[in-house]
Amino acid sequence: MSKTSIIPKPITEYDLRLLKIFISVVEHGGFAAAEKGLGITRSTISVHMSNLETRMQLKLCLRGRGGFSLTEDGQSVYRAVLDLFDSLNDFSLLVGTLGKELSGELVILCADQLDTNKQQKLAQVIEIVHDTAPNLHIVLDGDSISNIEKSLLKDKAHMGIFPGYQQIEGLHYLPLSSQPIYLCCGKKHPFFNIVDAKITSDDFSGVAAIHPGIDIDFAGREQLQKLNLSAKAYQFDTRKAMILSGKYIGYMPQSYIQQELNAGEIRIIQPSVLTYQFNLSLVNKKSPREASKVNLLRNAFISAFNLLDK
Repeated sequence: MSKTSIIPKPITEYDLRLLKIFISVVEHGGFAAAEKGLGITRSTISVHMSNLETRMQLKLCLRGRGGFSLTEDGQSVYRAVLDLFDSLNDFSLLVGTLGKELSGELVILCADQLDTNKQQKLAQVIEIVHDTAPNLHIVLDGDSISNIEKSLLKDKAHMGIFPGYQQIEGLHYLPLSSQPIYLCCGKKHPFFNIVDAKITSDDFSGVAAIHPGIDIDFAGREQLQKLNLSAKAYQFDTRKAMILSGKYIGYMPQSYIQQELNAGEIRIIQPSVLTYQFNLSLVNKKSPREASKVNLLRNAFISAFNLLDK
């Protein structure tokens, strides 16, 4: 006869408490390390873990001279418990949106720093959102494009701002802005004091250049193929620092380097030829869990950035 867990159905508050202790033990790497985080003694943790294993009729972990480790069953339970608590959090978020007043977090993630003009428009977005739903807790943060995509799909973020060259299923992309991007070098670079007409294709292949680290459109790829790509910089601020070092050339929008251009710290190389468009998109999940929050954000962006809704 197969073993049957004696945890009652539905799961009780006591079960949830034991499972939280189990998660803490796993994430701390053992009973002793979990003491401080849980605020209870090692012996108490041991009793709780024994109770959990008895209630589940499963051996969840091994402890001894070899240290702490999860059994195969323990690993399966750990993953399932993470999903359980994620579902509980999602439930709390959903319930929080059902009232007349929007509340809870409103998360906007950007893949890069915004230039001054876009920052001013984003300030208008925040003003509109705050005036419309003052109880919302706005969270603005930065992350990589892949992480933003995952956060949107998992309903961990409401809106993303990043280049939408490679669109993935389940996300909606609205063009936010487009601006030319130019090849640049710093004043310490050998190209800085050479006139454009004397810089040849062979010269470009002989100096180190920066790859943006993301998929870009066809025109951009054509431009990058002319260069000796020997470094990566995903964000404009880090790419600018590499250009200022004098060791690399790389593509930047003029709006991000205007101060350095004015100060003679950076120059643009062959702007009529070596250029392509940098396009930003406003991205959200097509069927988000908190649709009212996403709609509020979309409308605020459309108003502040004078966008055509699609």
